[in-house]
Amino acid sequence: MAKATTQFVCSECGYVSPKWLGRCPDCGKFNTLAEEAVAPAPAAKAKSAFRTAGVSRAVPLSQVKYERYERVSSGNSELDVVLGGGIVRGSLVLVGGDPGVGKSTLLTQVAAHLSKEHKVLYLSAEESCSQVKLRCERLGLDSDNLLLLNETDIDSAEEACCEAEYVIVDSIQAVYTEALSSAAGSVGQVRECASKLMRIAKSRGITFFIVGHVTKEGTLAGPKVLEHIMDAVLYFEGERTENFKILRAVKNRFGSVQEVGVFEMTGEGIFGLSDYSALFLSDTRGVAAGAAVTPSETGNRCMMVEIQTLMSRTAYGLPRRMSLGVDLNRLIVLVAVLEKRCGLALGTQDVYLNAMGGIKLNEPSADLCVCAALASAEKMIPVDKYTAVFGEVGLTGEVRGVNFADKRVNECLKMGFKRVVLPAKNMKACEKFKDKIELVPVQYVSQMIKTLFSK
Repeated sequence: MAKATTQFVCSECGYVSPKWLGRCPDCGKFNTLAEEAVAPAPAAKAKSAFRTAGVSRAVPLSQVKYERYERVSSGNSELDVVLGGGIVRGSLVLVGGDPGVGKSTLLTQVAAHLSKEHKVLYLSAEESCSQVKLRCERLGLDSDNLLLLNETDIDSAEEACCEAEYVIVDSIQAVYTEALSSAAGSVGQVRECASKLMRIAKSRGITFFIVGHVTKEGTLAGPKVLEHIMDAVLYFEGERTENFKILRAVKNRFGSVQEVGVFEMTGEGIFGLSDYSALFLSDTRGVAAGAAVTPSETGNRCMMVEIQTLMSRTAYGLPRRMSLGVDLNRLIVLVAVLEKRCGLALGTQDVYLNAMGGIKLNEPSADLCVCAALASAEKMIPVDKYTAVFGEVGLTGEVRGVNFADKRVNECLKMGFKRVVLPAKNMKACEKFKDKIELVPVQYVSQMIKTLFSK
């Protein structure tokens, strides 16, 4: 069998070089040549008109057999929600996050739960087996079906991986393959190791949980093809000093990418939270001006999120705009709408906006709530703590209808809110709640401001 060789390919233009170069001779970019393994060309086979074995044939759509994916509970309800209902057998799940956010702790708990009925392998390339055992003892976990392996060579660990049903790889940047001469964690090594794990998972039906490091920009380290290979990509977010963590699905072939899981870090491990009021709602809402609450639809769930704003007179000629959790360009547009259509004097004010709990509101239904918070901060009048606001705002100042309006009103009702300001176009879908909660339909932003702040 011919020995596999390597080559260096430019990630920008595709230039191929037999050795590494700091600058690509073709496109002139620096540090773009990555090592790749080149498999030897297979021996040519004699062509025959009667040979039909090994020929790929297309199958009509009506004849394709439906494959029912089996889901297994991970032991953590919030993780199951983010994954789309549970772990799919034979899938690859990539979990990324900052150091110390709790990736290894969460996956250790998942491995211990799965090992009660399945054979699980924890491949630790960064920690020794004794360190993993210490973490299991601290979390109160113990199982004979949980196998530990300290190995960095993915080729040597392949046999152990094939004997298990679930495998946790911690982490993909710490393992390597001897087919490449580059160091572990390089672009070529990460891509080659991930491709090898994908072939094992799809051919043998083994589920892999892979831990991935992130760069200083907050993205997963390694090539973008790493995320394309995976069936699900999850981001673990949260500050080291905070106990609350957020797990966000960026890619999921078996579920929604809008799902968000909320976790709490304790001394006994990481546990999911079903009550988000302590995280996304403040205790002082309704007292201070500049805050409003909106029902945000994320995947299959609806969460009440508080938006807070702060205004101060600018010390420079150009006012400053800063936003956390809401798109900055969207904030600038809404400030312009309030100035032009509602007559609020915001041109000389620095505007700061924050969505509580570190959640990101990407849907346009939060526009009206942002306008309510900005108007409250400008008029120095607080919004009632039992009032929720949602709706999309156009450039003409109109309030447009949004999706899942009845689901949002129902969530407000369950959380104890007494009044909901909503688009007039969604009023028909929410009439069934008018006897249980006060519904205030509005067509323009100016109507919302008069409703909330008129004496």
